[in-house]
Amino acid sequence: MRGVGLVPEPLAQLPWRIILLVLAIGGFGLVVLYSAAGGSLRPWALSQGIKLVVFLGGAIVASRVPESWWKAGAWPVYAGILIALIGVELLGAVKGGSQRWLDLGFIRIQPSELMKPAIVLAVARFYDMLPPNEIRRWGAIWPSAVLIGLPFVLVMTQPDLGTALMIGAGGATVMFLAGIPLRLFAGGALSVAVAAPLAINFLLHDYQRNRILIFMDPESDPLGTGYHISQSKIAIGSGGVWGKGYLNGTQSHLDYLPEGHTDFVFATMAEEWGLIGGCLLILAFILVIRWGLDVGQRAESRFARLTAAGLATTIFFYVAINLAMVMGLAPVVGIPLPLVSFGGSASMTVMLCLGILMSIDRQNRRAGRRGGL
Repeated sequence: MRGVGLVPEPLAQLPWRIILLVLAIGGFGLVVLYSAAGGSLRPWALSQGIKLVVFLGGAIVASRVPESWWKAGAWPVYAGILIALIGVELLGAVKGGSQRWLDLGFIRIQPSELMKPAIVLAVARFYDMLPPNEIRRWGAIWPSAVLIGLPFVLVMTQPDLGTALMIGAGGATVMFLAGIPLRLFAGGALSVAVAAPLAINFLLHDYQRNRILIFMDPESDPLGTGYHISQSKIAIGSGGVWGKGYLNGTQSHLDYLPEGHTDFVFATMAEEWGLIGGCLLILAFILVIRWGLDVGQRAESRFARLTAAGLATTIFFYVAINLAMVMGLAPVVGIPLPLVSFGGSASMTVMLCLGILMSIDRQNRRAGRRGGL
């Protein structure tokens, strides 16, 4: 039996550096949630800690799934989640004015979250099957556009602008990495720019429209639509370089900062841990994303390369959109900071992405050992 000491080979083969880094991010998130609750494990830190352990266990299980299984299951999984999104539209549970969940009695699931990695797998599978000489033809564009467009529209109707944008961005990233010409992306960007005013005025709900418009000047309505962004920037700025000290934040403890344990958890953290804490947290996420991109670069198959890069950029979009949102650089679109914000959906999605990345990494290392024989 091969292994390292008394550690079984399957455990020894795991990328423990990245697992420990993810645990460090999640553990720091628990520390922040403990403070956000006024120095209490309930109602957020304890629940989040249990979810973190469960989802990490799921990621480790996913890492043992062969790459070929992800490839074979890409389209069936996509189709199943697409059907679930249609089910949400017809039978979904309404919460907070949004219809995003399927209530199965024993569990409530949010199919739109699962679509984020599923769209990467589906589009990567399409381009893996496509002959290289077809990549610059129309037949390389419209099928993937349909694959992306269907869930995008269904999620927009829930309504969930942030998740819809992430689904579109994840699919478009795989298209770009597959080799779709830049001029087509430029044309698509121009079309979006032309259609954006119409979409803002006629397709978005009033609160979505106000969020997009107010982020350019949140001080114009500091007690209304711009309240979240204004209070978030106050919390981040008041933390300074070193922060006010753990458990000494005022914006969150005095309830000035809305959603300080979910979407705006970074502002809660920055007030107490300052610029130093914020930079270290961002660095940790950068290391995770870089590892994911490295996994893609080492992959042998086209499917694995596109999937790994797409999943790594999905994690990047989570982090980048949330940070831009809490700093007032983007509209408030309800994207949490994964592994740090309270809630299971984003953590589950990111852990699933990491599990698939670890599966591809395992395949890479096995191929490397065979090549060294």
